[in-house]
Amino acid sequence: MPTLHHLALLPECRFARLICKEYGIDLHLVEEPVWERREAFLALNPAGEVPVFVDDEGAVVVGAAALMEYLEETRGPAEGETRLMPTRPAERAEVRRLVGWAQRKIAADVSTWIVTEKALKRMMPEKLGGGAPDSAALRAARANWKWHLSYLDHLLDMRNWVAGDRITHADFAIAAELSALDYLGEIAWPEGGPTRDWYARMKSRPSFRPVLADIVRGIKPPAHYADPDF
Repeated sequence: MPTLHHLALLPECRFARLICKEYGIDLHLVEEPVWERREAFLALNPAGEVPVFVDDEGAVVVGAAALMEYLEETRGPAEGETRLMPTRPAERAEVRRLVGWAQRKIAADVSTWIVTEKALKRMMPEKLGGGAPDSAALRAARANWKWHLSYLDHLLDMRNWVAGDRITHADFAIAAELSALDYLGEIAWPEGGPTRDWYARMKSRPSFRPVLADIVRGIKPPAHYADPDF
């Protein structure tokens, strides 16, 4: 069984779990406190970051974007509706653009700050950066989130899914970001709207069930978190 070294609330790790599940891959999950810099883990990824996927044959894939490409080459069907990467070059480029938007822009502007300040710093020893959350960092991240949410609404006003007419890796990358923020009570969902309706469809997929079942010690999600109907 393949192994995934991860942290439950990190969006990239959630993305890795979601796309593995979409391709029917059961995972042995190893919670990896990266701040401890375990020697065995650093042998897999000297950068000391998660996610890290270790396949049954021993192949080590570092990072969710690399894993997306790896699964397309090793597990993805040649064609058909079950494939999460389109076959046309321009459509593939748009999927990669939006995965990058999620994992670089949303992460750098919003989710990395919020997950770190509200969750990871609770787990980390003070000498390694743990402690009370930085309220200024949280305010900045929340302000940034408004812009990203507006852009997501814009995309979903024009498309059935974020990258086009079919569900793709881009939907899972962005939904992973939202799921982490939602767990921490950071999304004030409106009564309706394109992003809420799309996220309800994402939450309803079987691949989302294990992620929505996660409980991080000491942090209770909002009542609506695991409910596809909010």
